[in-house]
Amino acid sequence: MSGGIGRRYANFVVSHSRLVVVLVLLLTAVIAAGAAIGESEDGEIGQFDVDSEETEALDEIDATYGTDDGVVAQLVVRDEGGDVLTKESLLEGLYLQQEVREDDDLNATLDEQGFVGLENIVATAAVFEDRAADANGPPDTSEPTLEEGIEALESRSDAEVEALLADVLDPDSNRGGEDAYEFLPTSYEPGETEAESRITFIFQIDDSGPDEEPQAAYDAQVEIDGLVDERFDDAFLFGQGITDAASSSAVGDSFAIITPVALVLVLGVLAITYRDVVDVLIAVFGIAVVMAWLAGIQGWLEIPSSQLLIAVPFLLIGLSIDYALHVVMRYREARAGELEGAQSQSATENGEPVDAHGETDGGVIGTRAGMTLGLSGVVLALGAATVSTGVGFLSNVVSPLPAIQDFAILSAGGILATFVAFAVLVPALKVEVDDVLENRFGRNQAKQPFGTGTSVVNRVLSRFVALARRAPLAVVLIGFLLATGGAYGATTIDTEFNQADFLPEDAPEWAKSLPGPLAPDTYTISDDAAYLGANFAERGEGSQTQILIRGDVTDPDALVAMDDAIRGVGDDSTIIVRPGGAAAIDGPPAAIRELASENESVAAALEERDTTGDGLPNEDVAGFYDVLFDVDPDRASEVIYRTDDASYETSRLLVSVQGDAAAQTVADDTRDLAAAIQSAGPVTAVAAGGPVTTAVVQDALLETLVQAFAITLVVILVFLTALYWVRHRALSLGVVTLAPVVAALAWLLGAMALLDLPFNSETAVITSLAIGLGVDYSIHVGERFIDERDDRESLEDALAATITGTGGALLGSAATTAAGFGVLALALAPPLQRFGLVTGLSIIFAFVACLTVLPCLLVLRERVLARAG
Repeated sequence: MSGGIGRRYANFVVSHSRLVVVLVLLLTAVIAAGAAIGESEDGEIGQFDVDSEETEALDEIDATYGTDDGVVAQLVVRDEGGDVLTKESLLEGLYLQQEVREDDDLNATLDEQGFVGLENIVATAAVFEDRAADANGPPDTSEPTLEEGIEALESRSDAEVEALLADVLDPDSNRGGEDAYEFLPTSYEPGETEAESRITFIFQIDDSGPDEEPQAAYDAQVEIDGLVDERFDDAFLFGQGITDAASSSAVGDSFAIITPVALVLVLGVLAITYRDVVDVLIAVFGIAVVMAWLAGIQGWLEIPSSQLLIAVPFLLIGLSIDYALHVVMRYREARAGELEGAQSQSATENGEPVDAHGETDGGVIGTRAGMTLGLSGVVLALGAATVSTGVGFLSNVVSPLPAIQDFAILSAGGILATFVAFAVLVPALKVEVDDVLENRFGRNQAKQPFGTGTSVVNRVLSRFVALARRAPLAVVLIGFLLATGGAYGATTIDTEFNQADFLPEDAPEWAKSLPGPLAPDTYTISDDAAYLGANFAERGEGSQTQILIRGDVTDPDALVAMDDAIRGVGDDSTIIVRPGGAAAIDGPPAAIRELASENESVAAALEERDTTGDGLPNEDVAGFYDVLFDVDPDRASEVIYRTDDASYETSRLLVSVQGDAAAQTVADDTRDLAAAIQSAGPVTAVAAGGPVTTAVVQDALLETLVQAFAITLVVILVFLTALYWVRHRALSLGVVTLAPVVAALAWLLGAMALLDLPFNSETAVITSLAIGLGVDYSIHVGERFIDERDDRESLEDALAATITGTGGALLGSAATTAAGFGVLALALAPPLQRFGLVTGLSIIFAFVACLTVLPCLLVLRERVLARAG
């Protein structure tokens, strides 16, 4: 029955080839129009909706404390083995600020604070010192201008600047004291007047709106970075604008280097495989049609772009190359008379009589008869691969995460497009083109199939035949022992998501020696991020978490619990510890001590209520908070929430963390701090903030992807089992066909563990290629074996025809896609490196499993059935 369906389908496509080509191209044009008509925006990880106590706490914080819409960049000045606290270095910092302020466009992106650094504190102290010396009446306490600060420092000698610096950095100084330490590295020893590096924060305005990036501020960062390079020998600016520019440039440089290499490799492998430029061009045209469908489907359905969708076009290109090779190689086998059943083919080929063997007067089967026979033999395998992979990926639509649903829909749509392009369009186009070339130009298009005959490839593939015939049980045992090891290795894989892992790395020396436009830029952004995270308390996105404290926040024990937990932060935590040993955590304790040191009213109120001498009120805390809000409501409201009826509902801690640390590690350390507060005080404490939310979302995303993998495999197994039962009344074939796919996936996970590649939401999506291509490869081998087993006299003949016939197409497909995508491992951008490496490994493992484990399983199954029968 199945052979009849395949033959009728192939007859229709070949007999109406011109109509088929026109209709498919018209349909492609309609679908591709969605790319221009539909709207597809960018989607980010932060837009995923995940219900958790952490995200709820962050929503409450945003609603009650407000959000900081500013943008922060960090300027680090270094002099390893030297001193950046000299008069000259501090003045250079002020001169840079002056240069930026004098540029109207750059100045427009700065907020009221602008630059805030140690040079500003020292310059301000110098101005006040001069005013005090010159004043005849009350001293001028107005904020000094930048020009006044520069003039005050320029007028002092090096020794006078050092003395002023010592006063500013005195822990008990009211000019800076411990507050100045946030601009110095964590290795700084309090009281010293020398340091190898310092940091200055640049506060910018974000007026782009809630859903837009502050591009003006980011562009200003890039321009300021150029000024920094001109003024300092060793300094760098770090901010989102800098990282975005570096990442974009690195991707461009990567593709400038890789694209020619990838094209040469892919076209070279295709040329070797096809040995015909026409077939290569037809395959490339088919891939273009698939990409047009993909873009159109995404546009019509308004599916937002996200990092999860990066694997979809690569999956489709891999499937496209595979489908094309199977169609063309089976067509070539048919025309060469190598397929069983060719002798029964009879037709009329373009009006030319065909004999009982389906041969024209030229001695080979004609184009249309060959395509009918070839396509009829492979179309059911293509259809099974399409349905199994398409339905398998579409099963992910049950995910609660919108991005996973989009991934499922777009993958399924693209897989359908691949079938249309290569099981409908390409066969029809191929016979039309071959007809023209043979009948009008006399060019013989009956080429030898790849992997057959006496070629080197055939001899290599024959080794697989011998292996499956002689030692099938040993091969299966070795394959699944390796899979077991891979599964065990998967338990040791790092599942953390680290934003620093996405920063571009500097190119190797060989790349820098490339000529002209191929030579990449120098990238230090990854090293800069590592230095910044290891030495300073950062500001900005990803460098701060929060803890929301609910309950009776006016209970004195709540303050003590917060203070004790903060003091208990160790050096091994991702929470920043400033010089002097104090954790970089802002909250009610810090605000109380800060305002008490600055304001007499607060100090007097605290003295009345502090009976333990720990610098915190342990009586009438609510009344003391009233004093804080009366004196400095802005500072108090940063860490304490007061309702309209003057009651106190919550408080919060602002925790500075290492910006280059993994989100999950930061979240764990913040949760530990919250747990310490909650266990010691009469309140509840919940971790929140950017890195914590990222960790929650990434963990939920990874869990969903793993569940989706399991669902996909189960759906594919059910489909294959039903398919093989309907077609061959064999329940075991579904399990046998899917087993190599699972083995290849386990091998891939084990290899990732050995190569120290993380298994997070990024790489989990990439490993979906192992399922998609693995199922496709496995179905082609299984279907070919079943067909050959029915037509051949012996098991050995069926095995040889399967591996040398379909195996040749698989080898060409695997070599092409592995070479094309594996070359991405040479990229400068780590995401591209990981993508190339994982994709290449997944293709190689899928190919190896389908030519070793699967044939051996099929042989063992035949032997078991023979004994049972």
